[in-house]
Amino acid sequence: MSNVAGTIRAAVHNAKAKFSNKKDESMLHAQRMLDHDPDDFVDINIRFIGASGLPKMDVVGSADPFFVATLDDKIKFISSVKSNTLAPVWNERWSVKNVPKHAVLEVSVFDKDEGTPLNDYIGKIKTNIEPGTKDAEIVGPVFKLRRERGTFWLEVESASAEDSDPKAFPYDFNGPIRYSRHTSPTAGVLTNLNEARLYATWKMYLKGIRRIFGEEQQHWNQNYKAAQTIFQGPSSYPVRQGIKTAHDILYSRTTENGFGVIEGVTDIVSILHSGGASRPNQHQSDHQKALSDRVKPAIYTYVIAIDDSSFRFSETGAAFFVDFASKHALHSKCSEHVWYSGEFHPRPKGGWDKFSDDQKDSDVEWEFVIDNNSGTYAPNKELLPKLKELLEYNFPGFTILALDREDEELKRSVAACREYALGKREVTEDELEPNLSPGEAPLSARIWEFRKSAPKEGSKESNEDRTYPEANE
Repeated sequence: MSNVAGTIRAAVHNAKAKFSNKKDESMLHAQRMLDHDPDDFVDINIRFIGASGLPKMDVVGSADPFFVATLDDKIKFISSVKSNTLAPVWNERWSVKNVPKHAVLEVSVFDKDEGTPLNDYIGKIKTNIEPGTKDAEIVGPVFKLRRERGTFWLEVESASAEDSDPKAFPYDFNGPIRYSRHTSPTAGVLTNLNEARLYATWKMYLKGIRRIFGEEQQHWNQNYKAAQTIFQGPSSYPVRQGIKTAHDILYSRTTENGFGVIEGVTDIVSILHSGGASRPNQHQSDHQKALSDRVKPAIYTYVIAIDDSSFRFSETGAAFFVDFASKHALHSKCSEHVWYSGEFHPRPKGGWDKFSDDQKDSDVEWEFVIDNNSGTYAPNKELLPKLKELLEYNFPGFTILALDREDEELKRSVAACREYALGKREVTEDELEPNLSPGEAPLSARIWEFRKSAPKEGSKESNEDRTYPEANE
């Protein structure tokens, strides 16, 4: 028996050592890349064109492919999901500054499985970042009889790094500012309506965060009781796991997501439109329907996440917040740190109390009022000027006001926004705070159903061919 136990311990040790060595090797490679002279760095623009000849992954239909691209495992790009095709066309762009000339670009292709954390692994390519158009064979898992799994096309443009010291900000994301819109699956239970804003989350990838914030991150607030239940003590573990799963459900990439690129003020304004009913099966008056393409007076909850430098947000009254102790923790996936967090709202110049619907949105100068109103992270108000600088850098032409949660101007502006929504746009009180529609199950009720579809560790499914990477986001 002791020999068997010893053999098992040795096998476990060897497996851990193999994983550790592989991880160390990857980190060593990335470090070697950074040891080069400044002239050995380039600024690159990649266009991910598409793929062809992908294998059919499902019994019914073909595949819903998406890909995850990395540069030396230092920075990641996740594509949109293409529906029911073996020859997807993406034409999506990725710009990264200060990349070592000898960096390795790896693209892994997956088939998205709806309603589950699992994604079918199709295969991957590895290539250099030399400029030009490239076509590479997608190579599948080693243990599969057919390893050739189609062809992937991309185009690389590069130029010498503009920064005088490229090592200061290596692998620096430089746009474009892509966004995705995700709809909570609880909305689909009641209706096919995808425009229900109180069931939607948004994610935008921002550039320049480290350049502006440096290493100043916001730790969870140890003096906030709700945060203590999430982050502190043994009993907090199941709470965190539940919130993390809920986050994966909300931000899961699907064929139903909306995707786009922010190119100007009008793109941001359009995202903030009312866009139809706030809740599934909600009756809309003719007045509300006429205002569906107008900016909605609404308050949003946001975080700027560290793991992928994304700006994540939803309406503060979003229905999926019911049963969750912290809105910000749900958006951050229980990260112990964020770059920043709080609330924001759009307003016509000067405030909603100075506006009338007789004015066209296009004739108005719009302002973006953002604050640090987050009990979970209690962001330092001294960093509000940096928050303003970051948003002005990413959304040029949009007037940004960054105000402390205790600022009287903020309180006045929030009150005016809510009053306009209630008095002029026929928004109801229950839309301003998280509430469920009659007969609706909360998001928390779907957590177990979602988690039980994940394979147990060591099972046949938990191999390279059935993976669930952070590609959900």
